[in-house]
Amino acid sequence: MRRDDRDDPFDDLFREIERMMNDMMGGNVDMQVDTGTPAGFGGDTHVDIHEDDEHVRVIADLPGVEKEDINLKCDGETMTISAVSDHREYDERISLPARVDERSAKATYNNGVLEVTLEKTDESANISVE
Repeated sequence: MRRDDRDDPFDDLFREIERMMNDMMGGNVDMQVDTGTPAGFGGDTHVDIHEDDEHVRVIADLPGVEKEDINLKCDGETMTISAVSDHREYDERISLPARVDERSAKATYNNGVLEVTLEKTDESANISVE
């Protein structure tokens, strides 16, 4: 096959990388990308986590999502961000870098950017055994 007859000039390269990965991993590595399914976080969405002495801030890009379609949950160690738009579904569990007081959460959403600020805490719930 001549070079100008190919659909994608990188097909041979990806096939060779896939073959080498299969040899190395001893399994079936599939490097094909399915672009027909909605992508969640990790596709072209960016999530940043910032930490200072008193706060943890989570900033996530959620383009095309209405504020009412965002669902946030936090258990003090992990934050879950779920959102739905006409074209995409987002669902991400984020391990926070420090324990936070989930009741202190303040969230804003402006122009497709979600920002959640939580206060750090050293406290954990005491569980009494009865």
